[in-house]
Amino acid sequence: MKKESVDEEILNYENLEKQLEVILIQKHQLQLQLNEIKHAQDELKRAKGEVYRAVGSIMLLSTKDEAEKELKDRQELVEVKVGALGKQEEKLRESVTFAQKVLQERMKEYAAKPPEGQ
Repeated sequence: MKKESVDEEILNYENLEKQLEVILIQKHQLQLQLNEIKHAQDELKRAKGEVYRAVGSIMLLSTKDEAEKELKDRQELVEVKVGALGKQEEKLRESVTFAQKVLQERMKEYAAKPPEGQ
């Protein structure tokens, strides 16, 4: 068993861990967006008449129905993204678990063999 093989497995494992971390951060950000959307929907239910909605850095006058539709559309889009990230997360977790097992086996093999040249 060569040390380079163990090093490659370590790099592979670390890369998978980093990818999983990125997915989890993105998923968390989307969850925060969902919470904001739900909060806005709750506030909108209490509103009467016309409302203002943020479009970029400006506020536009809107009807309650238009604002509700926009929030519902945004919610659906974010939920689809969360679902897709959830599937990616699941696959990455499986890959991380597999890579971890392979790495543990490689390290056991490496530790069991005497260093080359002795």
